[in-house]
Amino acid sequence: MSAVGLEHLFARPLLNTFTLHLFKDIKSFQASLNSVSYSSLIYSLSDEREERRNCLVCIKELAMSHGTVQRIVLASDTKEASLIEQLSPSRLHGLILKSDSLTTLQEHLSRLLNENRRVNDSMSNHWNIHRGRLLSPTERAILQFMSCGFSIPEIATRLDRNIKTIRAHKFNAMVKLGVRSDVGLLDAADILTHFPVPDHRMPRFFGALHS
Repeated sequence: MSAVGLEHLFARPLLNTFTLHLFKDIKSFQASLNSVSYSSLIYSLSDEREERRNCLVCIKELAMSHGTVQRIVLASDTKEASLIEQLSPSRLHGLILKSDSLTTLQEHLSRLLNENRRVNDSMSNHWNIHRGRLLSPTERAILQFMSCGFSIPEIATRLDRNIKTIRAHKFNAMVKLGVRSDVGLLDAADILTHFPVPDHRMPRFFGALHS
């Protein structure tokens, strides 16, 4: 969602009581934290896997340094939402689809922003992902090996498992992440492998709010 789109959304009745600040890069937002007390961060994603990683890095850092700031992600589609939800290292307050109608977006955001910054432990945060289907340690390890170019037989050797077991874990990971191909699985693997490395070249918009 563009800056113009966010401004239009927050000009509508249910959201116009909030003050919207727009940033094109993470550094500018982080610098503003010294002078502005935000209630929420709204991160608007494109469908690029590098940006998903940047999003997770930013959200993790914010959760550690400013735990009272609500963290909301606007995802492009259901696949992207699933990846973010499954792989986020910190709990999200909301995960909303940009493909929803303007009225639905407005209602969901209004409901979230009025929850007084409470983490939604039931995960009924307007995007019903089943957290019980999180990747297991073995499934995560397989994805990380795949991202480094290892074949299934090589992964089986590394993990001291048979090939059939590795294939079964790989299939389970695909089901949990909602992907149907190795390419989709590598999108998630790329996040897991490179997540510890922050990247501040994010070109998209995200907004922070205070009421």
